[in-house]
Amino acid sequence: MKQITHWINGAPSTMKSERSGDIFNPATGHITGNVAFADAATVDLAVDAATAAFTTWRHSSLTKRTQVLFAFRELVQQNKEKIAALITDEHGKVLSDAAGEVTRGLEVVEFACGIPHLLKGGFSEEVSTGVDVYSIRQALGPVAIISPFNFPAMVPMWFFPVAIACGNTVVVKPSEKDPSATMFMAQLWKEAGLPDGVFNVVHGDKVAVDALLTHPGIKSVSFVGSTPIARYVYETGTKTGKRVQALGGAKNHMVVLPDADLELAADAAINAGFGSAGERCMAISAIVAVEPIASALVARIKSRMANIKTGDGTQGVDMGPLVTQVHRDKVASYIEAGAKAGATLVVDGRALEIAGDGFWLGPTLFDNVTPDMSIYKEEIFGPVLSVIRVDSYEAALALVNSHEYGNGTAIFTNDGGAARRYQNEVEVGMVGINVPIPVPMAYYSFGGWKNSLFGDSHAHGTEGVHFFTRGKVVTSRWLDPSHGGINLGFPQND
Repeated sequence: MKQITHWINGAPSTMKSERSGDIFNPATGHITGNVAFADAATVDLAVDAATAAFTTWRHSSLTKRTQVLFAFRELVQQNKEKIAALITDEHGKVLSDAAGEVTRGLEVVEFACGIPHLLKGGFSEEVSTGVDVYSIRQALGPVAIISPFNFPAMVPMWFFPVAIACGNTVVVKPSEKDPSATMFMAQLWKEAGLPDGVFNVVHGDKVAVDALLTHPGIKSVSFVGSTPIARYVYETGTKTGKRVQALGGAKNHMVVLPDADLELAADAAINAGFGSAGERCMAISAIVAVEPIASALVARIKSRMANIKTGDGTQGVDMGPLVTQVHRDKVASYIEAGAKAGATLVVDGRALEIAGDGFWLGPTLFDNVTPDMSIYKEEIFGPVLSVIRVDSYEAALALVNSHEYGNGTAIFTNDGGAARRYQNEVEVGMVGINVPIPVPMAYYSFGGWKNSLFGDSHAHGTEGVHFFTRGKVVTSRWLDPSHGGINLGFPQND
């Protein structure tokens, strides 16, 4: 059984932890390891290491930083299959999803390799006689990253490549449910030549989180998780003077207009709703069908669901288990609530039977869902699709805009004017047009609106660079040599 400890100052920690947590293989339900939980003293050690490393890393040349980033990128690429296997073993998602996660994270590393260009400032000559003004961006210091269970490799990579490239040092607190991917990447950073103390990892629960949020040495916090916790992280971190970006929950709508290609829309609904067992913040969970196409769309989705193979993610299936038994039971309780509320249960994932003790729940489809039902209002974070029927584009737009979450949305239509109008009028941070999961490329920024984001900066892209740096403006005036400098042949003034 594997024993996972913290990574501090370039090596696994030898400190003994009074508390720890079990790591499960969700496909078997068996305990496969144990992870040490950090107390405040352990967090202090990690922050101290990051603080000491910052004094030199902040002054490292852009060339040196880029070399380390390129080396790290190559090592992650070479070890993609190993990282994916670690993710599948602890999270449960199928290997293809896990490999795709690593690929998307690598895109942020590749973006950060361009840091010499991204950190360029501006210069204005002769703003007044003999006076120049220029701007520079400088690193913050030690920064904290608190990441969720659903993407144990990709989500941390939204933040730490950019933070490190900008000259900061990092303390990552990954999910205690699947910590191995982050620990493996810590080893790869060391192999890539990153100085000790620049990248640190502490494990744990609320004790570790609170220690990071209140530690005076931490200058910023990046968080991804549920909206209640995101709000708590934002409020607690900002109270102690930290810069905070806290990405919260989602209820992503897919609007299907009557002129849409229903075959394409049905395929998209399957992939976006049930990929990674619905455990992703960009999953489509609410399909808004504009009549008269709802029944035809539901029929197409139902027929495709019969072909989804659910099982152990290492066995060539389409969908794996949920991450824990507790989470599996919570998602199942939403199915019960939806049926009791009067929604039409078209496919019941609770009927899935797989031998063993894995945390299984099959794909589920509801029809005739109404906005007052919990399965519509709340983030389920599981393989549950809800179809809401409306009579017009205007009704669909009003439904999306009235929801508390504004993370991602999609519209399926062959009408360019309708798509353009939707992208302009919808109050959501990321929009897909005939694209069900509108995750931006790394050189754009990731993040939603409303209760899906607390803070002013989204993840990665140029917003990420600005989040991990502070702007400084310098106004300079240099007297000519006649005022006591070296005589370089300039005309002498009386």
